[in-house]
Amino acid sequence: MREANTFDLSLLILLAIIWGSSFFNIKIASYSYDPITLALVRVIFASIPLLILCWFKKIKIEAFNNNWKWYALIGLCNIAIPFVLIAIGTSNINSYLAAILMSTTPLSGSILAHFFIKDEKLSVLKTVGVLIGFSGIILLFFDKVVINSNNYIFALITILGSTFYCIGGLLTLRLRHKQNENVTTSTTIWSVIFLLPFSLIIETPWNSNPTLVSTLSLLYLGIVATGLAWLIRFRILTVNGLVFQTQVAYLIPIFGIIFGYFLMNEIITWRVLISLFIILIGIYIFKKNNKGIKQ
Repeated sequence: MREANTFDLSLLILLAIIWGSSFFNIKIASYSYDPITLALVRVIFASIPLLILCWFKKIKIEAFNNNWKWYALIGLCNIAIPFVLIAIGTSNINSYLAAILMSTTPLSGSILAHFFIKDEKLSVLKTVGVLIGFSGIILLFFDKVVINSNNYIFALITILGSTFYCIGGLLTLRLRHKQNENVTTSTTIWSVIFLLPFSLIIETPWNSNPTLVSTLSLLYLGIVATGLAWLIRFRILTVNGLVFQTQVAYLIPIFGIIFGYFLMNEIITWRVLISLFIILIGIYIFKKNNKGIKQ
């Protein structure tokens, strides 16, 4: 792995902008599309550049080989379920709030890793970072302008979505010896398989009358915020390593707030800014002491 240069930093910032912009686009898409259909169309369009990449690099897709159960389980927990939960949550809370809540995924993952991975135990300083980070989330729940009796359940659903990302990430370790492109493409294929019947049976999307704006947001989510973003992530992981790529967690909620404020006219309170600062401090302390992450 090489030291990051200006181009590498630019790619990291671009990835943060794309992922930070996904939340207000989820909200706009949810105006016309039900959550399962939204997730389904998103992963269908995301799979296109991934399939092209595997074909171009002559990478064998192993979605249906002897490890198919793992690919299926990861596709369910790391893509299908969290995409649906995040769509449900974001449709009923401020888009920037979803970005902030999702930024705590590394903290949630550290708790799960402590119990299920032998070499990922929480140290004293890592525990301090986790506690500080989650105290920022707790502060958000005292801001009645942002989270109140009408939408607090959807904030919790969003957090649950991030938790499934963590579960999926832990399951992915079972396939750590496989090529990243193959694992991502194979699990995406399985997520389509899971989402398709539920979308057709429960939501009957052919009866919907989506607006052009919602459709464009959904296409953006699939092609750019998922497909293109994953390709950029592959490049960063390959060239600069996992530690550098995880720094995107600091930038996503910041861009989420910027997009929510300027494009969605969402109200930003002082508690939100303080909560974000506390969460980022917690993530920083945790990552600074996370010796388990390998380049």
